[in-house]
Amino acid sequence: MILHNERHCLFIKQTCLIASMIIMGSGCVSTDTHNKALSELDAAKKLSSQQAAELEALKKKSQAQTADLQQQLAGLQQNFDQESSQRKAAEQQAASLAQERAALEVRSGELQSKLDNLEQEKGRLNGELGTVQGQIKDLEEKMASGNASAQEEIMKLQRHATELEANAARIAQEREQLRREQSQLSATLDQERQRLKAETEERARLAKEREQLQQEQSQLTTSLDQERQRLKAEAEEKARLEQERAAKEEEIRRLTRTQEELSRSLQDEIAKGNITIQQVRDRLTINMVDRVLFDSGRAQIKPAGLKVLKQVSDVLNKVTDKQIRIEGHTDNVPISTKLQDRFKTNWELSTARATTVVRYLIDQGGVQPQTLSAVGYADTHPIAGNDTEGGRTSNRRIEIVLYPKDLSQIAGPPAQTAIPTSIH
Repeated sequence: MILHNERHCLFIKQTCLIASMIIMGSGCVSTDTHNKALSELDAAKKLSSQQAAELEALKKKSQAQTADLQQQLAGLQQNFDQESSQRKAAEQQAASLAQERAALEVRSGELQSKLDNLEQEKGRLNGELGTVQGQIKDLEEKMASGNASAQEEIMKLQRHATELEANAARIAQEREQLRREQSQLSATLDQERQRLKAETEERARLAKEREQLQQEQSQLTTSLDQERQRLKAEAEEKARLEQERAAKEEEIRRLTRTQEELSRSLQDEIAKGNITIQQVRDRLTINMVDRVLFDSGRAQIKPAGLKVLKQVSDVLNKVTDKQIRIEGHTDNVPISTKLQDRFKTNWELSTARATTVVRYLIDQGGVQPQTLSAVGYADTHPIAGNDTEGGRTSNRRIEIVLYPKDLSQIAGPPAQTAIPTSIH
């Protein structure tokens, strides 16, 4: 926006400079000056066209950057979708592993319970074995005494003891097998715990990456929005500059036509040096020495002045886009004593003359009242020194000033060293 403001200011300055070069100076505008003005205006148009081309190139560059940003956003969105799919698969795998882990824990509990039962059975068998061995010992003692029935009983007990020992060996073998299975289950559980830990860390990493992707996506979205707003502002600024340029050119053309009409209409008085027409930027000033309109010390328009005002009003009643201010000015010579009953000071005289001209332009000239204003400046705005008769003659004048309605935006108001008395 800073670049646009600088270009805007440059455009306004160039337009004002061209307008000033076109129309600055007193008196009528010559053919050479007018041709030079048109040449400068064409140069301003070319410069405006060049600036418009630069704005268009900047717009295309911005559009290319926007397309690149959108492509990056699409790539990030694709990566984000892939990461989301991987995260969902990891979550499903983690759920499956959790189920397997629970099943393994149940199986480990069952094996531990079976192992405990086997330990109990082993203890019971060991007790029975001890009992049988005691019985064998008793029978051996009886056998030593020659008891044949005891021999048979011993053989039975030995067979039973052999069976018990075989059972004890079998139980020990099963116990060892159960311990190996329990060890394998413990190792498997440890592996599952490591896998679950790795899955948890992976989910955390994926969540972090997802958050980063969301932040990047948000930043890209914000950048795209800002770029769209910037392009919109550029387009609006370009349209506004083009509208201002066209309006400025049209305003200068209208004001130039008005000046030309006034110059043709008042060429006799201009040739006599009684009237000068000056155009500066957006203002057009018609300067009339007071003798054209008024007799000395009077505020009534004399017949010759009515003819001049009629010529002026025929042009001014066609102007609808300007404010028209009628200014009364005097020299610094005080009002004579015999005239002070009508005009106490030069303030009253200058204001009365300006008001009289306004009244004529409304009543006789057909100029719209809402475009007119009257103001008296007395001797506060001299254009020449008051120490000579020629200077005082130049200062006694009526000025008709045409300026834009929106004066604050197009041209600054004239400097005032005193508070004028005015009517609208």
